[in-house]
This record gives sequence, C-alpha cells and structure tokens, in this order.
Amino acid sequence: MQNREGQKVPSVVFRTRGNGEWKDIHSDDIFKGRTVVVFALPGAFTPTCSSTHLPRYNELAPVLFENGVDEIVCLSVNDAFVMDAWKKDQEADNITLIPDGNGEFTEGMGMLVDKSDLGFGRRSWRYSMLVHDGVIEKMFIEPDLPGDPFEVSDADTLLAYINPRARKPRSVSLITKPGCPFCARAKAMLEAHGMPYEEIVVGQDATIRSVRAISGRETVPQVFIDGDYIGGSEELVAWFAEHAQNAA
Repeated sequence: MQNREGQKVPSVVFRTRGNGEWKDIHSDDIFKGRTVVVFALPGAFTPTCSSTHLPRYNELAPVLFENGVDEIVCLSVNDAFVMDAWKKDQEADNITLIPDGNGEFTEGMGMLVDKSDLGFGRRSWRYSMLVHDGVIEKMFIEPDLPGDPFEVSDADTLLAYINPRARKPRSVSLITKPGCPFCARAKAMLEAHGMPYEEIVVGQDATIRSVRAISGRETVPQVFIDGDYIGGSEELVAWFAEHAQNAA
C-alpha cells in the first residue's frame, strides 16, 4: 500500500446509477475546487463496513461539514447496483457512495489488493484520506496485517486530524412505545436540544422483558446517553437542567 500524500488523486470516470439511469461522474466533478473526505473499504454489505465504518462517517458527517468538508465519499470496488442498494439499506443520506467497479481509481491509488482467498477477487484496501482541490493532504492507511484491519481509517480519527476539538454528537438511545405521551415529550426535548437519537420501539424492536432487563423498569420511555442510563422523561428534564447549570 502506498501513501500518496501531496499527490493528485487519479483521473477516472465512475459509472454510477441515479434515478434508475446510468450517470458518468468524472473524478474532477468530485474533487476539483473542493474539500473532500474519502474512505475506501473492501466491499458493500460486509460486516465491518456495514456495522461500523460507513455508519460512523454518516453519524459524524454534520460535524465534518461544519469543519470545512464539502462532501464525504465512500468508495468500494463494487458495481453501481450493489452500491446503490447498500446506500438504501444503510440509510446513509450524508454519504456519497461511489462504485469503482473496474478498480481503476483504487489501482491508481496503489490500494488494489487480491482477496481471492475470500472469493472477492481484487478489492480496495481499507483507508481514508482528506483531499483539497484534488490533492491528497492526509491519508490513514490500515496496517498491512492479515485479514481486514480496522484501526486508523475510521471517522473519529479523520475528524481528530481536521479538528481535534470538534464537538461530536452524543450517542442517544430511547426506548418507547406507540401512543405514549411521555415518550413524545422525551423525543421533543431531545429534538429541541439538537440531539439525534435512535428509537427502540417496544413491540417492534424489543419487548417489555428487554426493557426490564436493561433498565430494571417496565415503563417507557427509557433514555440512555453516552453509555449512561438516564431514566424516563422526568429524569431527562433533570439531566438537561443539570447540564445547563454546569455549562453556565
């Protein structure tokens, strides 16, 4: 794998799909006159790529945009149909998924590797980079180890390079059930404070047994923030009041 910091990105044409039609996108359309984050990975729908790599970039995208990034590109040696289906499956609205179907860009980056032992053929090594006006400023290349290492090309590492003091969104989960007014109140509070959350709906995503096992209670909502158990809507009010006081 080759570190190409200070060099221009390869000049290629990507064959993509949009609105059910083929659309050719030149690399200049992506990079020229813009600041772009690129993260490349071995394949759509694969475990690490789907569970961690892509979702975290999508989650931190608003912060990256606030810190001068114009676009975030996920690149893989997959065809356009696969990448389009993966984007819909992941609901990755903040990310532009680019299919490098023939591996031309990846080969030009010196990142094309042989994964025939997995039945993948030639794929991209995992890496990320920050590109200004087509010139690579910084690359984070995964170490040359067996398997599929994932240590340095993550979104948090790249954000820390761009702005180590950037404020990341809190991780918030909310257990609710349909028709619950206290759940609606908790969601409204989180939204009013600009805190995106993941909603776990009782009867759809979990059962009361799960609520009891996780929180020790059988009521909803149950709120969790950054690994801490907050409680119901009243406890959430107190949590916001405490944090407002500490901020003052």
